[in-house]
Amino acid sequence: MSRNRDRGQRAAPSRPSPLDDARNELFGHIHRCGVMKASREQQLEWMTDTIEFLGERFPSLTPKDLKELENIGMRFCSPVISNAEAVETAEAQQEPAAA
Repeated sequence: MSRNRDRGQRAAPSRPSPLDDARNELFGHIHRCGVMKASREQQLEWMTDTIEFLGERFPSLTPKDLKELENIGMRFCSPVISNAEAVETAEAQQEPAAA
Protein backbone atom coordinates (compact mmCIF):
# COMPACT_ATOMS: atom_id res chain seq x y z
CA MET A 1 0.00 0.00 0.00
CA SER A 2 1.18 3.44 -0.82
CA ARG A 3 1.60 6.13 1.78
CA ASN A 4 0.50 8.67 -0.81
CA ARG A 5 -3.03 7.35 -1.22
CA ASP A 6 -4.31 9.54 1.63
CA ARG A 7 -2.47 12.62 0.46
CA GLY A 8 -5.37 13.83 -1.72
CA GLN A 9 -7.82 13.75 1.17
CA ARG A 10 -7.41 16.98 3.04
CA ALA A 11 -9.32 17.92 6.12
CA ALA A 12 -11.80 20.71 5.71
CA PRO A 13 -10.61 24.01 7.19
CA SER A 14 -11.77 24.38 10.75
CA ARG A 15 -14.40 26.94 11.62
CA PRO A 16 -13.28 29.71 13.99
CA SER A 17 -14.53 29.28 17.53
CA PRO A 18 -17.22 31.60 18.90
CA LEU A 19 -14.50 33.28 20.98
CA ASP A 20 -12.45 33.94 17.82
CA ASP A 21 -15.52 35.37 16.06
CA ALA A 22 -16.36 37.56 19.05
CA ARG A 23 -12.76 38.81 19.29
CA ASN A 24 -12.69 39.70 15.60
CA GLU A 25 -16.02 41.48 15.90
CA LEU A 26 -14.79 43.38 18.97
CA PHE A 27 -11.68 44.60 17.12
CA GLY A 28 -13.86 45.70 14.20
CA HIS A 29 -16.15 47.65 16.54
CA ILE A 30 -13.15 49.30 18.21
CA HIS A 31 -11.85 50.52 14.85
CA ARG A 32 -15.23 51.67 13.53
CA CYS A 33 -16.28 53.49 16.71
CA GLY A 34 -13.00 55.35 17.27
CA VAL A 35 -12.67 54.07 20.83
CA MET A 36 -8.89 54.38 20.77
CA LYS A 37 -9.19 58.18 20.72
CA ALA A 38 -11.63 58.30 23.66
CA SER A 39 -10.73 58.96 27.29
CA ARG A 40 -10.07 55.99 29.57
CA GLU A 41 -13.45 56.44 31.32
CA GLN A 42 -15.27 56.49 27.97
CA GLN A 43 -13.37 53.40 26.87
CA LEU A 44 -14.37 51.52 30.03
CA GLU A 45 -18.03 52.48 29.62
CA TRP A 46 -18.02 51.58 25.93
CA MET A 47 -16.24 48.28 26.59
CA THR A 48 -18.74 47.28 29.29
CA ASP A 49 -21.67 47.90 26.93
CA THR A 50 -19.97 46.15 24.02
CA ILE A 51 -18.99 43.08 26.04
CA GLU A 52 -22.59 42.83 27.23
CA PHE A 53 -23.74 43.00 23.59
CA LEU A 54 -21.23 40.34 22.54
CA GLY A 55 -22.41 38.11 25.39
CA GLU A 56 -25.95 38.33 23.98
CA ARG A 57 -24.77 37.84 20.40
CA PHE A 58 -22.59 34.83 21.28
CA PRO A 59 -24.52 32.98 24.02
CA SER A 60 -22.03 30.10 24.06
CA LEU A 61 -19.34 32.37 25.58
CA THR A 62 -18.71 31.81 29.26
CA PRO A 63 -18.22 34.64 31.78
CA LYS A 64 -14.50 33.75 31.70
CA ASP A 65 -14.49 34.20 27.89
CA LEU A 66 -16.23 37.57 28.20
CA LYS A 67 -13.72 38.74 30.82
CA GLU A 68 -10.89 37.66 28.51
CA LEU A 69 -12.48 39.59 25.64
CA GLU A 70 -12.75 42.68 27.84
CA ASN A 71 -9.08 42.44 28.83
CA ILE A 72 -7.98 41.93 25.22
CA GLY A 73 -10.15 44.85 24.08
CA MET A 74 -8.82 47.22 26.73
CA ARG A 75 -5.23 46.33 25.87
CA PHE A 76 -6.03 46.86 22.20
CA CYS A 77 -7.44 50.32 23.02
CA SER A 78 -4.25 51.29 24.86
CA PRO A 79 -1.31 50.65 22.55
CA VAL A 80 2.13 50.74 24.13
CA ILE A 81 3.37 53.25 21.57
CA SER A 82 0.90 55.83 20.34
CA ASN A 83 2.27 57.27 17.10
CA ALA A 84 -0.99 58.48 15.58
CA GLU A 85 -0.68 62.06 16.85
CA ALA A 86 3.03 62.26 16.02
CA VAL A 87 2.42 61.09 12.45
CA GLU A 88 -0.44 63.57 11.95
CA THR A 89 1.72 66.43 13.29
CA ALA A 90 4.66 65.46 11.07
CA GLU A 91 2.43 65.26 7.99
CA ALA A 92 0.88 68.65 8.76
CA GLN A 93 4.34 70.21 9.07
CA GLN A 94 5.53 68.70 5.78
CA GLU A 95 2.57 69.94 3.71
CA PRO A 96 3.46 73.68 3.82
CA ALA A 97 7.12 72.89 3.13
CA ALA A 98 6.21 70.85 0.06
CA ALA A 99 4.15 73.67 -1.45
